[in-house]
Amino acid sequence: MDQKRLFLAIALSVAILLGFQFFGPKRPVPPVDTKETPTGETAKPALNPAFPGTQPLAVAPPIDQRNVPRLQILAPKVEGSINLAGARLDSLVLRDYHEEVSKESPLVRLLEPRVDPQPYYVQFGWTANGSDNVVLPGPDTLWTAQGTDLAPGKPVTLSWDNKAGQVFQVVVSVDDNYMFGIEQKVQNNGSSPIQVFPWSRIRRDYKPETAGYYILHEGLLGVLDGRLQEQTYDKAKSEAEKTKGPSLKMDTTGGWAGITDKYWLTALIPDQSLPVTAAFRHMTENGSDRYQVDFVPTAPETVAPGAEVSATSHLFAGAKVVQLLDRYESEYHIPNFDKAVDFGWFYFLTKPIFYALDWLFHLTGNFGVAILIFTVCVKALFFPLASKSYRSMSRMKLLAPKMQEIRERLKDEPQKMQGEIMQLYKAEKVNPASGCLPMVVQIPVFFSLYKVIFVTIEMRHAPFFGWIHDLSAIDPTNVFTLFGLIPWDPTQISHLLHLGAWPLIMGVTMFFQQKLNPAPPDPVQARIFQFMPIIFTFMLARFPAGLVIYWSWNNTLTILQQWTIMRRTRLPKPALARP
Repeated sequence: MDQKRLFLAIALSVAILLGFQFFGPKRPVPPVDTKETPTGETAKPALNPAFPGTQPLAVAPPIDQRNVPRLQILAPKVEGSINLAGARLDSLVLRDYHEEVSKESPLVRLLEPRVDPQPYYVQFGWTANGSDNVVLPGPDTLWTAQGTDLAPGKPVTLSWDNKAGQVFQVVVSVDDNYMFGIEQKVQNNGSSPIQVFPWSRIRRDYKPETAGYYILHEGLLGVLDGRLQEQTYDKAKSEAEKTKGPSLKMDTTGGWAGITDKYWLTALIPDQSLPVTAAFRHMTENGSDRYQVDFVPTAPETVAPGAEVSATSHLFAGAKVVQLLDRYESEYHIPNFDKAVDFGWFYFLTKPIFYALDWLFHLTGNFGVAILIFTVCVKALFFPLASKSYRSMSRMKLLAPKMQEIRERLKDEPQKMQGEIMQLYKAEKVNPASGCLPMVVQIPVFFSLYKVIFVTIEMRHAPFFGWIHDLSAIDPTNVFTLFGLIPWDPTQISHLLHLGAWPLIMGVTMFFQQKLNPAPPDPVQARIFQFMPIIFTFMLARFPAGLVIYWSWNNTLTILQQWTIMRRTRLPKPALARP
């Protein structure tokens, strides 16, 4: 019974690891572009989708897109430009991050114009009730800029006069990191009041390639009405097809929403005191998938003659640095902004583990060393439990001959055999399940550390020593190429033919750790247990190197800890060569 429990615990851990590796009247909404307007053609007026049956809204005609003026963005962490045709923030590069480990590789490009192969941009505008007959800026309206470039402490103002009595302005600012401030203003110089709805939207006019891991969310997300909302690209598409409209639509006061990649985020943050309607959308245009996240106030803003109204919001566009997200959450009162990082169900463990590793990193200057120190701390924390478990297992090794004698003597009477074995456990004060406890306790920590290494940008391109230049990537060495001596790529045949040096080290340490434990009396179980180090070696070969280093170091500490405890209890030293 004790061996079955231990076998079940290991089988469950393997199964979970494998699973982790692979598993009233409607309000106005932001306009949804159905297709680009060709140069030189006249755009059709956009129907207001919120008020069916009303007259088309008047919008500004498009301009020639061949020579569009741009406003430069020059900030410490980002650089790019704002397209003055449509007032779109559609070009943004992250100055601190490269696509590859090499500093010679291109910088990460977050936002791209509509004319590029992967359009991804942010836009701010207005809509109105068609009966007001307000001439509004359109998707390609040419704005004028007051200012030479956008930089911290140097906001710029984009203006457009509709020549019908109204002036629209978008004031944009940026801080030293990734937060943009947005103020949308409307000046009414006309003779009658108008009502407008200032909207904001993020558009991604393609479906990006995703990692495809169950433990990582990539797609549309936000915290709306106090709840985390997540939709993958596929789910957004399927939900939109069901509803024939938005894949998600919610009224909320405050909150945030956007589109996330593994390490990068573009998110809209409305005025946290303003009731708004948030929506996730999917559209299909010319056979291509388009995704949009947008906000619009639940009630219009009335602009009296001679008056001006404004709406403030923020835009985050950059790297998901945990401490920076925490700072913005506190500074701008953004609810659960740190959940842009997919810490998952083990949030209560993953985030404290991240803070511990981050603190150790700043102390040592190396995330790999931080992982080693963290592992020592975890082992020290659970030392009393492990000590009790290892003492119990040591006693079980002494009981092995008696247990074997009972099994042979009562092999035809299983119930009586089980009863005598349990009486033996009771008489010798041995808990047969105690051997599972260290592993059971270790599993949540292991999964949480896996999450931290896999999803946090702080681990991206973080080096260790030797050949490990990126703890978040797999070990680049491969035994099947004799560690680079044979010039071929065996992974083209199968990904199982990638087995690095650190996974091999992990497998060896697991083998010696296994030899310190009592061997299962059942020959079939014993044979299966002998294959466990091999199974784990190949399985963890595709895991981040940082996690494999943790597992190897943890096994080594366990061997030293178990050997020390067994020596203190003056029990016979186990023969490591015994099968």
